[in-house]
Amino acid sequence: MYALNLHTNEIETILAKTTYLASGGGNGQVYRTTTNPAIATGDGVAMVYRAKGRIENMEFIQFHPTALYEPGLRGQAFLITEAVRGDGGILRNKNGEAFMERYDERKDLAPRDIVARAIDNELKTTGTEHVWLDCRHFNTEKFVEHFPNIYEKCKSIGIDISKDMIPVAPAAHYSCGGIKVDEWGQTSIRNLYAVECSSTGLHGANRLASNSLLEAMVFAHRCFIHVSQKVDHNELPGHPTLKFNIPAWNALGTSTPKELILITQSLKEIQQVMSDYVGIVRNNIRLQRAIRRIDLLWEETEQLYKTSTLSPNILELRNLITVGYLIVKGSTFRKESRGLNFNTDYPQKSELLQNIVL
Repeated sequence: MYALNLHTNEIETILAKTTYLASGGGNGQVYRTTTNPAIATGDGVAMVYRAKGRIENMEFIQFHPTALYEPGLRGQAFLITEAVRGDGGILRNKNGEAFMERYDERKDLAPRDIVARAIDNELKTTGTEHVWLDCRHFNTEKFVEHFPNIYEKCKSIGIDISKDMIPVAPAAHYSCGGIKVDEWGQTSIRNLYAVECSSTGLHGANRLASNSLLEAMVFAHRCFIHVSQKVDHNELPGHPTLKFNIPAWNALGTSTPKELILITQSLKEIQQVMSDYVGIVRNNIRLQRAIRRIDLLWEETEQLYKTSTLSPNILELRNLITVGYLIVKGSTFRKESRGLNFNTDYPQKSELLQNIVL
């Protein structure tokens, strides 16, 4: 394996009997707004896909319905937990209407995917960029006690929750798909294990709040058990003529990118394409447009990658474009609406249950 040493800016080679990939479960930075941190660029999924490993169910992207809306913000958004609605918070549109009763009998307590689609429809219908979360009827002292971070964040941007409603909008939150693994965390690549960035099948087409933490703990432990039983018997990868050494990284003919705008602009484009065409609600026309634009971005980025000295920026952009491609392809192959994948051209759930493996 090749790895970029950020301290020396040199490419190092790493040889191991067993490789354990724990690159995090987030790829939310492929969208314009996400609850994920800046490092959530789908690196593990992209690397395994390029290594011909199996990836599955990437179309199931969970959007958290209530991220704090801040005008002009790109990247990580502040999360307004669902517990606020659980305590009685009410979603309202620009006219002040409590709209969730029109979408689900559970109103504001409906599952994440239903609430996110309802908000998405309200935004498109009214032409606004956010809805409101009304907490003005809460006891302020209890709100501060239960949600101190939310209170302080709102206060820092001039929102008094006792008088003002909180502007919220959906944001990319979690990927239920990823690297296909078995019950021991083994991928389709020999001696490669994956956790967090993996698709274990436990979430299905949707995810209950917080159970990804439990999943990561359980599968990390199962990976450890399985590896510890076989690692002493594994052989180092390679070929006798290479004496088990990986060839040194060849950086001849590359140079430092002269214009960082080439990277930052492509990043904005992939996020724009994914947000506009492959968001909460999809259809065939949007998916076709998305794949054409992603193909062009891939060609441009691969050319830049081959001629540039490596840097985290170009590596993360390359991985995000790969992840975007996988999400679009999975959405295209799934001819139904199931869980987090809602396609208006196929609004019904198919009787055939299938995993989309790429």
